[in-house]
Amino acid sequence: MSDPQPVYLSDYQPPAYQVTHTELTFDLDPAATRVKARLLIERNENVDAQTPLVLNGEQLSLVSLAIDGTPLAEADYQLDEDSLRIMQVPATFSLESEVDIAPGANTALEGLYQSSGMYCTQCEAEGFRRITFYPDRPDVMATFTVTVIGDQNNEPVLLANGNPVDSGTLENGRHFVKWEDPHPKPCYLFALVAGDLHKVEDHFSTMSGRDVTLQIWVEKENLDKTEHAMASLKRSMVWDEQTYGREYDLDLFMIVAVNDFNMGAMENKGLNIFNSAAVLTHPNTATDATFQNVEGIVAHEYFHNWSGNRVTCRDWFQLSLKEGFTVFRDQCFSADTNSAPVKRIQDVSFFRTAQFAEDAGPTAHPVRPDHYIEITNFYTLTIYEKGAEVVRMLCNLVGWENFRQGADAYFERFDGQAVTIEDFVGCMEEASGQTLDQFMRWYAQAGTPEIDAHGEYDYVHSEYRLTLRQRTPATPGQTEKQPLHIPVRMGLVGTKSGQDLTLTMAGEVLGKDAVIHLRDNEQTFVFTDVAEAPVPSLLRDFSAPVKLYFPYSREELAFLLTHDSDGFNRWDAGQRLAMLALDDLIAAHRNGVEKVMDGRVTEAFRTLLTSSVSDKAVLAEMLTLPSEAYIAEQQPIVDVDAIHAAREFVRQSLALALRDEFVATFEANRSEEAYAPTSEQIAQRSLKNIALSYLMSIEDEQAIAFCQAQFAADHNMTDVRYALTLLVHSERDDVSSPALKAFGEKWAHDSLVMDQWFTIQVTRPQPDVLERVEFLMQHPAFSIKNPNKVRALVGAFTQNRVNFHRLDGKGYALLADVVIELNRLNPEIAARLVTPLTRWQRFDEARQALMHAQLERIKKEPLSSNVYEVVEKALA
Repeated sequence: MSDPQPVYLSDYQPPAYQVTHTELTFDLDPAATRVKARLLIERNENVDAQTPLVLNGEQLSLVSLAIDGTPLAEADYQLDEDSLRIMQVPATFSLESEVDIAPGANTALEGLYQSSGMYCTQCEAEGFRRITFYPDRPDVMATFTVTVIGDQNNEPVLLANGNPVDSGTLENGRHFVKWEDPHPKPCYLFALVAGDLHKVEDHFSTMSGRDVTLQIWVEKENLDKTEHAMASLKRSMVWDEQTYGREYDLDLFMIVAVNDFNMGAMENKGLNIFNSAAVLTHPNTATDATFQNVEGIVAHEYFHNWSGNRVTCRDWFQLSLKEGFTVFRDQCFSADTNSAPVKRIQDVSFFRTAQFAEDAGPTAHPVRPDHYIEITNFYTLTIYEKGAEVVRMLCNLVGWENFRQGADAYFERFDGQAVTIEDFVGCMEEASGQTLDQFMRWYAQAGTPEIDAHGEYDYVHSEYRLTLRQRTPATPGQTEKQPLHIPVRMGLVGTKSGQDLTLTMAGEVLGKDAVIHLRDNEQTFVFTDVAEAPVPSLLRDFSAPVKLYFPYSREELAFLLTHDSDGFNRWDAGQRLAMLALDDLIAAHRNGVEKVMDGRVTEAFRTLLTSSVSDKAVLAEMLTLPSEAYIAEQQPIVDVDAIHAAREFVRQSLALALRDEFVATFEANRSEEAYAPTSEQIAQRSLKNIALSYLMSIEDEQAIAFCQAQFAADHNMTDVRYALTLLVHSERDDVSSPALKAFGEKWAHDSLVMDQWFTIQVTRPQPDVLERVEFLMQHPAFSIKNPNKVRALVGAFTQNRVNFHRLDGKGYALLADVVIELNRLNPEIAARLVTPLTRWQRFDEARQALMHAQLERIKKEPLSSNVYEVVEKALA
């Protein structure tokens, strides 16, 4: 496509016709699946009787069309490549259609497709139009009855949304299952899966005493990898009942694991379809991070049953209404289930690295965009993660009790409806009695707000004056920004006592931890009765998604690292202290002068290693240096080589200075205990492995022996993968090559483990990586048609900053080649994969030219709307 036209929020119009009930029959065949549809349709009030019925439809071969049983002649309708228009229809009628589709040829993995012998659907956002002619928009909600017909041998299992109500055998070795979903839903929540699957079954008793059957459907060889997902599902159901008072509403809840899937998972009503990487776990094959990720994704999709399914979004501009709210819910669940400080640290670390970069790039957009060309391009960190941070701020502003009351009103008032962000925030206004007009700007303004903070202590009057100034940089299409309502949670830590001081403002005692509200461009807050000079602890728990600038000295940061009562801000103080040292070292590398390690960082790390920090997982996070990606986001111009050299220098300097402490930490946290994905064990492994990573940065013989022993012990995939990564990323080919070969041979049969094998190789810092990527793309375990493989190999390579950004531009050319090929096969994945090239303006002139040239090369191709939109914005 060339020059596809944007869709604007301001142009929204309610649908002229509603579908009240949908009946579908699928007769499955890879080359020609026959889809029969019977839609009960009503014209909406105040719609002119002459208004034609317009239905979406793509890549459909129309067989027949009838209204109330009367066939339509070709003159009665207009058919083009993306729509069906029937010129005259009654006010209420039944539309019957038959179409043929080709699931086996559907490499885009949208609509109904067949992969590895299994039929699967993905309809969000606009995939249903590839199944049958339909008003493919989220504000058209209908009940569904679905009959699936398949071959008894090839498709013994036939699944769809809702509850099974009938089944039987047919002629020629075929059989059918009929499903009914009594809850009105938009077509994007439709699901169908058919194939040779096996189930693990359990039961859950809801808070009202109903029995719900729980099923996880997988291929036979994966039956032993479902226990954690099932346990996570049951924990999610309990949590949603206890926290939000929401219980499940059908008799059956199903999860299906499929290998070829563009997303992590999909919340289809009653039939959640998961990427196999997001549901399958076993200690031998999955890491701690995978176990935690699976738990979070299972929870996220289950929570959608209310925040997304029972109440859905009116249009796709409201996407964060369901996604931001549900990410907030799954984050809270994971925090309650595991270590809350670690969960917050990990979420914010990822957010500040990736979402801040998105906000600063050419594709920056508000949490609620005002236009799009291709909606799948807006399944972004801004919609999900920033949307969740906005909901978190809202919860903190109104208080949990009011937030819960507002959520109850939202679910009850809008049950079975498609609504807007205003509807959600309006319920919070009613519950709290607050006016949230200014807060709504968070949904409308793109970019990351910045706060300049300055504080002064008045010894004579025992006052502390804190001045905050906010600004939001210009973003594409938005040059003028209005002040936001920013909640800043804070404390004052006494420099003598090392304790939080009581906060008193305007005669009101706020306690030792309080939220101040920045609403204007500049405000000064005066705290009285401050008994000693304090160091301010600002933006505790990352109370707002902003960049905070305060002129902390290195001594003050070291002080907060030791004394701050807020776990998140202790970690953040360490990150800021490390960043100051890294800035010095980046400048030294760039200027060709000797690098000198900041002793204050070393001593801060020594204190951490020798102190009795109760939460080992928090300690592991505190000992983790800022990533190269995060460091890059703090630089005006990204100097890839200087950043890599500076960070490696810090790692090695700390390892040399604190070698004994790291050895002691490593040995103290080794364990022969049987693996369990518990918070305690995960924390212990995290701390042990971060110590090992420092020791391996200097690659002495003891460190290598530790690594080899951990790899050979093979207690669990977490330790094995960590040791293998350190060995493969070392300079010692004599130890890396045998381990890599042994791992690849052992796990050649396991697709998900081989994805890890790919990623480990293409993220190593050695300069042979690009050639290794090219070699591995020919490996039997790789397929460019499988999104997981593409992400594990090519996607992971683009995160290897020192090699992807090599000065000969070959890394950029390789990515462009893959994007061009994927554009023809799977445009959605191609559009996501091209993102690293869109940040070209952040780099030096030589790399800018090389990246820009590859974007221009891509633009010359016949592009899908997905890739066109991203590339066009990047070049604008």
